Amino acid sequence: MSMMTRSSNAGGRNLTLTQRERRRSVVRSVVVLAITLVCAVPLWYIIINTFKTIPDMSANPLGLPKQWTFANYVNAFATVPIVRSLVNTAIVTVVGVFFQVMVGALAAYGMILHKSVFTTVVGAMLMVAFVIPTQSTLIPLYRMESSVGLVNTLAGLIIMYLAGSVFCYFLIVGYMRSLPFEVIEAARIDGAGPFRIFRSIVLPLIRPIMTTVVVFQTMSTWNDFMTANVFISSSDLRTLVLQVYSAVGRVLHGLAQLHDHHGPGFDPSIHLLRPLPEVDRLRVGGRRGERLTWAQVQWAKTTKEG
Repeated sequence: MSMMTRSSNAGGRNLTLTQRERRRSVVRSVVVLAITLVCAVPLWYIIINTFKTIPDMSANPLGLPKQWTFANYVNAFATVPIVRSLVNTAIVTVVGVFFQVMVGALAAYGMILHKSVFTTVVGAMLMVAFVIPTQSTLIPLYRMESSVGLVNTLAGLIIMYLAGSVFCYFLIVGYMRSLPFEVIEAARIDGAGPFRIFRSIVLPLIRPIMTTVVVFQTMSTWNDFMTANVFISSSDLRTLVLQVYSAVGRVLHGLAQLHDHHGPGFDPSIHLLRPLPEVDRLRVGGRRGERLTWAQVQWAKTTKEG
């Protein structure tokens, strides 16, 4: 009888623990969901407003559009070479990240495989290179690339991104130190060479850290502005970030001109980004087939009247 009572009490305690864990899981899920919704609000605001007209956007910025329109997308693709910039960004990112990760992985593999004074010195030099600010090296790097004709080329930009190999090296070398080197020694005994061991044994074992490094470097390279802005000047070679920056700059330039003409009381926020067809008699430059924003047309009017 006492044994049955003890078993019943133990079962009750286990059930209580299970219920507590379920409650904790529900609370965690609610908190995570609330944080996710908060973080998703800016993304929702950006996406949903691309399908609205300017008055609808001003009246109801977070709600659904009263009338769905794709005119904003048509205007964007008609006035900005988004596809070309997207291709440039994809080429730079894919090729750059591939070489960054492979160079970093091979360097880490060499450091782990052959430990010596030389590898220790090289590791210390890489540490020093890692802590040097990138901004302090832009001028000498620009001169070096300019001397060999790599400025304003995608190849030159990819070479600049190879500096990210140092970051990859430090992440990968720390992970490699935890690998079972008995497997590598067994492969050596079987006659496998260094590259065969790296390809067949080491790469599959470091796949988790390689995935992490690829994600980090892809985000960094895709969103980079400073390096691309320094080494790329041609509009045909701009990355997506540079192209967006250029488009926003043109809009802000038109806004500044309107503000200077109409005075500080002028508020063009309701009409600034509304696209209008090109008007030949009001054109102030550019190629045929361009679409002028409301700000550009108004500035053209004031220039002609003045």
